[in-house]
Amino acid sequence: MSESTENTATPANDYNEHNSTFELFISLVKWGTGLTVIVLILMAIFLL
Repeated sequence: MSESTENTATPANDYNEHNSTFELFISLVKWGTGLTVIVLILMAIFLL
């Protein structure tokens, strides 16, 4: 009568993949922010 309620359909967390994805995300945010700042500075120099 006691059935297991353990969810076997969900795979275990892959922490290595999670960490590498997070590091990629942070890297892209840093590069995107840096490029945005550079573009804004160049626009201020050449358009004002």
